[in-house]
Amino acid sequence: MQEPSTVVGIGTKLFGQLPSWLIRILEYPAVEVCLVLGSFFILAKVADWGITGSLKKLTSKTRTDLDDKIVALFHGPVVKTVLLFGLGVAVLSLDVGQEAWITVQRMLLTLAVFVWTVFFLKLSGLLMKAASSDKARMKVVEPTTYPLFDNVAKLVVVALAFYVLIGVWEWDATGWVASAGILGLAVSFAAKDSLANLFSGIFIIADAPFRVGDYILLDSGERGEVVHIGLRSTRILTRDDVEVTIPNGILGNAKIVNETGGPAPRQRVRVKVGVAYDSNLDQVREILAQVAAAEALALESPEPRVRFRAFGESSLSFELLVWVAEPSLRGRALDALNTAVYEAFSEAGVQIPFPQRSVQILERS
Repeated sequence: MQEPSTVVGIGTKLFGQLPSWLIRILEYPAVEVCLVLGSFFILAKVADWGITGSLKKLTSKTRTDLDDKIVALFHGPVVKTVLLFGLGVAVLSLDVGQEAWITVQRMLLTLAVFVWTVFFLKLSGLLMKAASSDKARMKVVEPTTYPLFDNVAKLVVVALAFYVLIGVWEWDATGWVASAGILGLAVSFAAKDSLANLFSGIFIIADAPFRVGDYILLDSGERGEVVHIGLRSTRILTRDDVEVTIPNGILGNAKIVNETGGPAPRQRVRVKVGVAYDSNLDQVREILAQVAAAEALALESPEPRVRFRAFGESSLSFELLVWVAEPSLRGRALDALNTAVYEAFSEAGVQIPFPQRSVQILERS
């Protein structure tokens, strides 16, 4: 290996063999700056080719195209960063003053922060969009909440970039932090209800006590199908085709019965009927079981059940229990079963008693 003095000597010897007019041209500062910038431009292309090329080889082994899109975003920032570094070296070769060099250095760092801020803004949007399209992995980020998380991610990136710029230019951040704290406190008080609905909406989507298409029953009595879950409110459609909008802040603190939840969306239908005290209990059980077996909306599994519930004032209380495939079929099934039970009892001569009252009118002499 040659000594540094030997290499310098060879370089000086080669430089001395150049034509005198070329040597005079190379001694101009502008030419030197152009040579530095040209060298770093070539270096930027080489760095871009090396970094992105290596990353492409790694991402080619994966099944998703998300990493390919991320690698594609690296092209611009890598080239621009190397060029900004080369511009700094070129300015340094001009032998400027200390204060001018500090100012130039801060300006170059500011440009670099801007370049990488744009990169991270695009990256956050790409990641959020990918998360919203993959419901199996990211249940919180979905098409309805994508704008919120996308804007929050971009806000964080911009805030971090602004914080870095404060350090680059050595600004006093005390006033900025105090102003941001006062502004945040004012906004929190002014939009207290809106923020409560917003965070409740996020928790509802994350916890998923119900989903769009589920039938829910609220503690206030409303029952219907969930047609929309937003960040501020949730809308349900009742059986009367009336849409009810409920703020998420109320839903977050309410007791909710999800009729579609559980291991299966099926629901049990109860048909209560009373028969006379002199009725044959086995006959009543058989008739109710036949009615359930003949009903097309009733599921075979779990199988229908007949229960003798209580001794009423004027009747024996029975209950027929059948299952339907989904809550929306409950009304139709109940109507069909009531009709079939009434017709079957009438045909078999089973009486359905009803309360009777005897009124006596006393005549006063």
